[in-house]
Amino acid sequence: MRVHVADHPLISHKLTTLRDVTTDSPTFRRLVEELVTLLAYEATRDVAVETVEVTTPVTSTTGTRLASPKPIVVPILRAGLGMLDGMSRLLPTAEVGFLGMLRDEETLQPRTYANRLPDDLSGRQCFVLDPMLATGGTLAMAVDYLHGKGARTVTAICLLAAPEGLEALERAVAPDVDLSVVLAGLDERLDERGYIVPGLGDAGDRLYGIV
Repeated sequence: MRVHVADHPLISHKLTTLRDVTTDSPTFRRLVEELVTLLAYEATRDVAVETVEVTTPVTSTTGTRLASPKPIVVPILRAGLGMLDGMSRLLPTAEVGFLGMLRDEETLQPRTYANRLPDDLSGRQCFVLDPMLATGGTLAMAVDYLHGKGARTVTAICLLAAPEGLEALERAVAPDVDLSVVLAGLDERLDERGYIVPGLGDAGDRLYGIV
């Protein structure tokens, strides 16, 4: 498993504003979208491409385009939806699937309640969107779910992670999965409730309000 913490002043600036308890939901949503676009740039450095011939107004030349099959972007509902527009801005031709997962706040264990994904993900690069990598359980279950459908190359894009979550994720992922994790920040620890410290609170609630 490879972990990349993006080091850029714009990322740090936006993340600081997201952490601020006084940042309202509309501003929070906009900043998440902007931040994910910056993270997506880092996450897609190894996206599969192929060489093509193209005719310019002057001459012919060679270029690159995304290879087939196209990558698939998988936001984990509900908070991952807030990251989708930022990712789609950079990868507009990628297909989009959805995974609905919830974490039990007492046991901290995740469960899957919905999915909309192709039956066969063999040969597909999968980009999973989940704002917070806390205990690692939700993301580990998501990667295992994709692995069960044939995915072998998975990149997770998260705003924040805790060291405990990264360690748990690395232990849980199947050895034949090529997993990368791209983060805006790696925080100190988890608290007794399984929240990232210093963190930014519940990303879903801050994106959409408490429901």
